[in-house]
Amino acid sequence: MDSKRKSFAFLLSGTLILLIALLVLLTNPIEPRKKKSGNSNPVSETQKPQETSKTQQVGNNLSAFLGDDKFFDPDESWREDSQTNAQNNLSLIMTSVERDLRIQVVDIHRKPVTGESFYVKLEDQGEFKDLDKDGVIYIADLEPGEYYVQLMPVEGYHVPVSKTRIRVKEKVECSAIEDIELLIKKASQVDTDVEDHRVQDALLDSDTTEITKLQTVSGGAKIGVDVSSRQGSIDWDQVKNAGIDFAIIRAGYRGISSGVLVEDAMFETNIRGAASAGIAVGISFESQAISEVEAVEEASMVVSLIEHYKISYPVYLIMDGAESKGRADTLDVTTKTYITEAFCNTIRKEGYQAGIYGSRNFFHQKIITSRVEQNDIWLAEYRSVPLYQGYYQMWQYTSKASIDGITGKVNLNIAYSKAE
Repeated sequence: MDSKRKSFAFLLSGTLILLIALLVLLTNPIEPRKKKSGNSNPVSETQKPQETSKTQQVGNNLSAFLGDDKFFDPDESWREDSQTNAQNNLSLIMTSVERDLRIQVVDIHRKPVTGESFYVKLEDQGEFKDLDKDGVIYIADLEPGEYYVQLMPVEGYHVPVSKTRIRVKEKVECSAIEDIELLIKKASQVDTDVEDHRVQDALLDSDTTEITKLQTVSGGAKIGVDVSSRQGSIDWDQVKNAGIDFAIIRAGYRGISSGVLVEDAMFETNIRGAASAGIAVGISFESQAISEVEAVEEASMVVSLIEHYKISYPVYLIMDGAESKGRADTLDVTTKTYITEAFCNTIRKEGYQAGIYGSRNFFHQKIITSRVEQNDIWLAEYRSVPLYQGYYQMWQYTSKASIDGITGKVNLNIAYSKAE
């Protein structure tokens, strides 16, 4: 029995020793040996890592971050720096209509960057400067073909490292310019007293038989008004109740002095209001283009403004003068015809019906009408029966009407062709 007791005591002692050793190992884990780096030099005192705060990882304690109440708070400083740098990133948007090149320096939001004298280098052509600091550089009279353009470095901005390739077109292709919105100004950005002015040629040809009241029509004809910011705020529900079927709404104009493209101050309000009242819509644009290139710009502007709206009537080009103050007032008949063709061809190519507005005198003397008659003709002649002998699809018969919902005098029209 003594030997059995000794054996049992020995076994029990060994088991207790193993349990104690295991407990020590669990409470004080042995760190694995780290691999030596490529640098075999011993770490100096200045190279030793600093003491770690309690909110950081300590040894193999992977859950130490849970004790840091600020661990999940985002540090936005890097984001702000990134956004600031991004704002200073520049890029080029370039278009060519006919032997020309328009270069626009834009930011990450595709907005022209103004206030800087940007330079671009056009391969084999030299450097060109943005003299008026509007973010646009226009180069005319270029030979057709491919060119490489590079924006020169500007302090405070990041410019593209590589050159940008662009094809300069040989002739007008009458297709909408994709970046035209960069050239469009709001009415608040220009002097409208100087830029927004026209004289209706039809006023010079009117007589005492002008009918100023709302006419009764039949056979599918419709009665409409044409309006712009000149009419101010309009109550379109009242206009509809007064018997108006359609409205030709001015989308914008080209300034008679500067030539800048300007959106009509009431365009969006008018087109939304008319549509909401159940009034069919057509569009007008008052041109001061002096070339086919500018005509394409004007048509492109209209297309960009109306693309999200239902347009039932044509997009009309208006080329009335401005008492010899307009930049296009002295153009000859052939040039005006080319401009009209370029505008209408661009409008049609973009899927809209194109039209031309003018007085009897305009269609007889200021344009080669036979070349543009495939478009809708909107005749302005203020007399009881028009004297014009050509074809026309719409007749503006007065400029002196009064309609509920519109303050002051307004034009009235009869459309003979059905709306789309």
